[in-house]
Amino acid sequence: MPIDTQTAGYAQAIARVREIIAPLQPAAPSSGAAAAGDFAGQLTSAMKGSPSGGAPTTAAGYTSQAAALAGVAAPAGGGVGAHMAALATAELGVAESPPGSNDGPRIAEYRKATAGSGVGPWCAYFTSWVAQQAGVPVGANGAGLGYVPTVKQWAEQTGRYIPGGSAPPQVGDLVVFERNGDGVLDHIGIVTGTRPDGGIETVEGNSSNKVSARSYGPDGYAGLVRLAAPGT
Repeated sequence: MPIDTQTAGYAQAIARVREIIAPLQPAAPSSGAAAAGDFAGQLTSAMKGSPSGGAPTTAAGYTSQAAALAGVAAPAGGGVGAHMAALATAELGVAESPPGSNDGPRIAEYRKATAGSGVGPWCAYFTSWVAQQAGVPVGANGAGLGYVPTVKQWAEQTGRYIPGGSAPPQVGDLVVFERNGDGVLDHIGIVTGTRPDGGIETVEGNSSNKVSARSYGPDGYAGLVRLAAPGT
């Protein structure tokens, strides 16, 4: 039987959200219903289908419900970083339509977080959208940023940039990459998990034409942008 990759993506999203917020949640209620504060439980419910019992007709049906929940239900006690990670993870599986177009209904929503945006590479549009939803928008006056080198420039000017290896990564950091060997930053994502060796787990827009989860070692990224103030 062929694998339903969309369903697999949503299952991965639920699992990752639970990992992010597990230490932050109170004990689960004894009833089968999700508690009001149970973000992952609410996210699961949103992905089960329409009220009539039928499945949503498109992937956007799932992701828009998940993102709506994520936007209003920050994990209790988790702070800005956990909220950003949950928002990003709820979007796993959103894909370009058609593949390679840099476009799609949900991707068009991401672009709205960046002033002057247009159809094109959208990794920075995605991070700008997540940051806006979490209440820590990037760019001058929170206008969003669509070009990775400009994200770094803004972060340096505002004291938010952390060169790779100079400080431990934190959940909710933006992470920037230089993958072409030309010294120009060319990709950005969101840290959703950290490891003792400095390695990270991420969620990234425009990765294989969709929102994808990735993993890197401590030397696998160029730098970090820390939007949240310490302790938030």
